[in-house]
Amino acid sequence: MKKLISNTLLMLAAGALAVSCADYNETNNFTAQPDPSIVEPYKDLAPVKTYLDREQFPNMTLGAQLLAADFNKQELAHAAAITNFDNVAFGTSLMSGKIINARGVMNFLDMSDMLDHVEEIDGEVFGSPLFANANQADDWLNMLTAPIEIPVDFVEGKTVDYTTMSKFEGTVEGGSASIAKYDGENALKIGALGKVRIIEGFEVDPKAKYTTTFWAKADKDATFEVVFSGNKITGSGPNGKWTFKGGKWNKIVVEAQSAAGETEGYLRFENSRSPVVYIQKVEVGYYPDNHRPQTAQEIIDTIDYAIHAWCDGLMDINKGRISSFDLIDEPIDTKAVLDNGMYDLNHSTEKIFWQDILGSEQYAPVVSRVASAAFEKHGGNPAELRFFISESGLDSQQKFESLMHWIGIWDKNGAKIDGINAKLNLVYSEDATKQAANEATLNRLLDNLVSTGKLVRLSNFDIKYQDANGLAVSTSNISEVQRQQLANYYGAVIKTYLTRVPRDQQAGICKGNLTDTGDPVGLWSVNKDTKDWVRTATYKAFCDALAGK
Repeated sequence: MKKLISNTLLMLAAGALAVSCADYNETNNFTAQPDPSIVEPYKDLAPVKTYLDREQFPNMTLGAQLLAADFNKQELAHAAAITNFDNVAFGTSLMSGKIINARGVMNFLDMSDMLDHVEEIDGEVFGSPLFANANQADDWLNMLTAPIEIPVDFVEGKTVDYTTMSKFEGTVEGGSASIAKYDGENALKIGALGKVRIIEGFEVDPKAKYTTTFWAKADKDATFEVVFSGNKITGSGPNGKWTFKGGKWNKIVVEAQSAAGETEGYLRFENSRSPVVYIQKVEVGYYPDNHRPQTAQEIIDTIDYAIHAWCDGLMDINKGRISSFDLIDEPIDTKAVLDNGMYDLNHSTEKIFWQDILGSEQYAPVVSRVASAAFEKHGGNPAELRFFISESGLDSQQKFESLMHWIGIWDKNGAKIDGINAKLNLVYSEDATKQAANEATLNRLLDNLVSTGKLVRLSNFDIKYQDANGLAVSTSNISEVQRQQLANYYGAVIKTYLTRVPRDQQAGICKGNLTDTGDPVGLWSVNKDTKDWVRTATYKAFCDALAGK
């Protein structure tokens, strides 16, 4: 028998529940639905967060990560999160890549609904990263930094006058072509099904727009196709073909660009089963590419605009309700080493990275200054605002030292950086030697974080289970004994954090997944038949650890 958060209880009246759980989901007079049922073996456990001694640990918080859309449904995940945890985080859900479209339109509907509800129940949210290299509004940034249109003049190009020729020496790719007398003058004669390059031998710029003009006549109405430097050009006739009336000279104008990769300029006339077509004169000219790259200063100004627009839009919706944010997410590139042995920041030649425009040393100072000003402008209390740098893999000593190298530079240059949000990647191993190493690595990580003097937050608090051979044990295969060993390690991590991190540096722990995934990481498992949420031993381990047991 297990403690459940039950789907079926959506249809039950609150009075039908046991008295012992009547207040389980009460949050400032808001009752989260569905309420849990009470069954063994964890029926007497209260919400997880109630076991923390707030007087002893005044700054400690418990967080849960959800998708904003799932939270807004106000179903099982929502009920579990607001009942058992102090705050919720929404991962990438509130990052610019999910909110800003290619035209710069910002869609804050999910965020607005979520914040209104959180305010209603007096809850808290830990803000998604404001700036990062992944999950950014890349299409918008590309549009903003795209080359600028400029006026250009038409450039006269090559001209071929068949009235002056006695022999055709161009390229015939099919059918026949020759110089013949027509209407008293020489002209290029193209037979039925002829495929002839009527002008060629000039270079093409793939970004230029070409205009080819020629004069053609046939005794009867003609139908043909046109290919310009590998690019088939659609006409206005039936099935995209080109047509002209017979019995008179027609001026044909073809606007085109060359096909990708083509450097040879030509226009191929492809006659259909029409009568013979005569062509007198062909001219080609072009408008050069009417774009120029933005100057370095223009790009700086453009990115400055983007930073201000994003922060202002976000903070306008926020109105001070979120006061803790990841300012920058995962800035370190472990594949790039500086002369001093530290890892460099991420850089890109293919995408817009904020630090590439602002400069590595000014990255955090600039974005923290703009975000802080927007926060205060839209009703936030600057005394409550906290910015974190979030990074994964900080159990690597070199990566930790590299992050601190950059934070030191940013601090010196005036950045507001209050804490470090360390993304965990924890494993419990049945191999005693490996597990001792896992615990030593965690201890070193916490000691390193404490040594910075900044707030310490742990996120992605999920622990995977490995057997003695190093193989992962899945949710479907884990035994009760193994589940308890895993739960014990969860409790040990919490207690280690509470004892090794000074209270004035504790910014909290955020659970990565509330329920089991393919790995048994949850405080709840999900019944595969009923979809009910069933408390696991990890739930109890959280409660005991927070209570100091």
